[in-house]
Amino acid sequence: MNITASMVKELRERTGAGMMDCKSALVESEGDIEKAIEYLRVKGLSRAAKKAGRETAEGLVVSYIHPGNRVGVLLEVNCETDFVARTDEFQRFTHEIAMQIAATAPLAVSRDEIPAEAVEKEREICRHQALEEGKPEKIVERIVEGRIEKFYREAALLDQPWVKDADRTIADLLQETIAALGENIRIARFARFELGR
Repeated sequence: MNITASMVKELRERTGAGMMDCKSALVESEGDIEKAIEYLRVKGLSRAAKKAGRETAEGLVVSYIHPGNRVGVLLEVNCETDFVARTDEFQRFTHEIAMQIAATAPLAVSRDEIPAEAVEKEREICRHQALEEGKPEKIVERIVEGRIEKFYREAALLDQPWVKDADRTIADLLQETIAALGENIRIARFARFELGR
């Protein structure tokens, strides 16, 4: 199959990947654009996993005020170099994350950061609800675990479905951004403010 410059250009526009990566992906997928996109995602995610241990000492603190001025977010996102922190892609990523926080009000960045007492309180509420619904005692624990997973998907930012594409989580978006920018990126912390709360 002959890989044309216009095919490489289209793939590059759709994925943001480098020219040579796009050409390789098209060769591997025998010119099928959709398969090439999938190939780039898989390749990028494996690269992202290798970068996970690298130090993130640079980055940005960004603010987002939702229209109407009733909700605001301060967010710190770290990366490895100041160069990447100044790129449009990194800044778009931080903006997307700040908007996600404004829209969904997570409790913490990851499930590990949610206080154990909050999880235990939620577990007790779920157990009580299951018993009130008349569920048999032997399946209550499985029901509780399922509801705790749902709680994590709402309360932990990285576990949340992205508001712009519910098929992807914020963790997926983070990994894709790491793959695209070639540096480890870490959502460090955030504060969400809502008028009157």
